[in-house]
Amino acid sequence: MSNKNTAQIAIRVENLGKSFKIGAAVSTQAASKYVSGYRTLRDDLADGLRRFRSGFSKDRQAEQAASTQFWALRGVSFDIQRGQVVGIVGRNGAGKSTLLKILSRVSDPTEGRAEIHGRVGALLEVGTGFHPELTGRENVFLNGAILGMRRTEIQRKFDEIVEFAEVAQFVDTPVKRYSSGMYLRLAFAVAAHLEPEILVVDEVLAVGDAEFQRKCIGKMSDVAQQGRTVLFVSHNMSAILRLTEETIVLERGKLAFRAPTNQAVDYYMSSGMAETADRKWLPEEIPASAAPFTPLALRVRDPHGLVVDSFRSLDPIQVEFEYRLDEPLTGLRTGIYLQTRMGEFVFTSFDTDSPEAFDKFSTRPAGIYRSHCTIPANLLNEGSFVLGVNASVYRIKRYFEDDKALSFNVDATGAPGKHWVEKRLGPLRPALDWQIERLD
Repeated sequence: MSNKNTAQIAIRVENLGKSFKIGAAVSTQAASKYVSGYRTLRDDLADGLRRFRSGFSKDRQAEQAASTQFWALRGVSFDIQRGQVVGIVGRNGAGKSTLLKILSRVSDPTEGRAEIHGRVGALLEVGTGFHPELTGRENVFLNGAILGMRRTEIQRKFDEIVEFAEVAQFVDTPVKRYSSGMYLRLAFAVAAHLEPEILVVDEVLAVGDAEFQRKCIGKMSDVAQQGRTVLFVSHNMSAILRLTEETIVLERGKLAFRAPTNQAVDYYMSSGMAETADRKWLPEEIPASAAPFTPLALRVRDPHGLVVDSFRSLDPIQVEFEYRLDEPLTGLRTGIYLQTRMGEFVFTSFDTDSPEAFDKFSTRPAGIYRSHCTIPANLLNEGSFVLGVNASVYRIKRYFEDDKALSFNVDATGAPGKHWVEKRLGPLRPALDWQIERLD
């Protein structure tokens, strides 16, 4: 590579890898230190016995250590030119946040290297550095300093930050009295008004209300138009399409695909989904944290009961989700997410949305279950749709989620308004009950 091209590189990643030890036991000595602050004779005897036994099982320990090593990233390599705006997408656990933490120097890689040419501003966790006892004004200066801003720079941008966050009335109030929305707006405003050569943003659009998200997207668009290098992680494919030129797709810690954003998004939304309309999960696809819930199958059927992946918008679509409970669960709800191929949500529905079902199945005994519903006829427009599933106890625990379990297509032949040659916009094409009256 020529010196000229090298000078234009903002980020260079070569064979990057990051591993973690999972399920590592804390020693008795460490546990005693954190829990009680002093050690007992029992602790010393237990540690001595453990050290004695370990002398006879070095090989076994090495084998166990290898088996508990988890690679969040492995063999990732890419270059990003100065001024590029690059998206990073992938399913939960693909390694997106780990990659950004390494590039932001929050975490060190286990192997490989990452070269960063320029000052980095990172929005990894909105609100990092805020102290609840300090006022909004004090936290602006504190958090700005943590994120690398000079005091004069903070003073120059203070009014703009407060105006963006819409907290002028409460800027001298301790942030512990802020609502969650106020807190998030102020935290994002501080981070978003940095002026680094490289800006790293991790899913900040997932928080806040719709208006706040629009402001975030607008601010991100301004940053991109100023010619700064931007790495942007999001599950919002519309934002990825709008803000980025190229997109990197990560799958299980590896770089699976890189292309212009429209091609990368299409690849991402298509990858990992069942090729048929009958999805069954392999044991390695189900995290241990899902227990005692085990997903078994998801399928879609036509009005004749056949499992198919193409439907007419004139016909209803039957959705079935089968799962097993190895022990009773209280408050469980299972449901579906319907999205367009571009990741735009169409609707969400759960099997206990009705008060009657919620009361009847407040506790589900161990056993095998099938939750099923019907997507009404004359609802969906033509196009490709993605079906995801969720099993959770509201605000308590999410047992399992697969937001791209399978896909299916809808043909609008014979649908209302099909005699017009125009293409109807949007994912829905409902048959509404119109009435025409002459008033004179």
